[in-house]
Amino acid sequence: MNFYTGKDLADSFRTVRKNTIVIANDIPEDKYDFRPSVGTRTVGELLSHIALAYSFQYQLQAVERRSTLEGFDFPSLMQRLAAEEKQPRTKAQVINLLNTSGEKWAGWLQGLTDEFLGERVQMPKGATPPSRTRFEMVMSVKEHEMHHRGQLMLIERLVGIVPHLTREMQARMAVAVAPIKS
Repeated sequence: MNFYTGKDLADSFRTVRKNTIVIANDIPEDKYDFRPSVGTRTVGELLSHIALAYSFQYQLQAVERRSTLEGFDFPSLMQRLAAEEKQPRTKAQVINLLNTSGEKWAGWLQGLTDEFLGERVQMPKGATPPSRTRFEMVMSVKEHEMHHRGQLMLIERLVGIVPHLTREMQARMAVAVAPIKS
């Protein structure tokens, strides 16, 4: 029995994606071409990368339901995803992609069973550990998004935006320290 079910995975992923979409909305469209430094993704590319990143695990787990990654063609999939994230998109198109891909992933997660999440998948030869549970593998999508969301929050600061989670915390603190009126 898992203590973290498919429904829990879906709910927590939806929360993470909701916060990513708030950031995508907060950043003005004229900043979607902002590149924080040479060799990094633009804001638009980073958001597209986030929107498409689930595709890797979706292919492995939902489409192919692989029991081993031995022989999986990683380079082809990564090249396809890299090309797709570089496609020019408007802010509205990026936000739509975040919404639709996020719901596709969360909808699939929601139906996962404990048995499926507990299955082990063999990694390619030489990998450590030699196998992982499907739970670990599907959880990596959320972890990956949170990693990049941290980058987006720093980018917000660079372009003069206070991140929404900071604004919300500041508002809660202002209420907590405000004098009580009788």
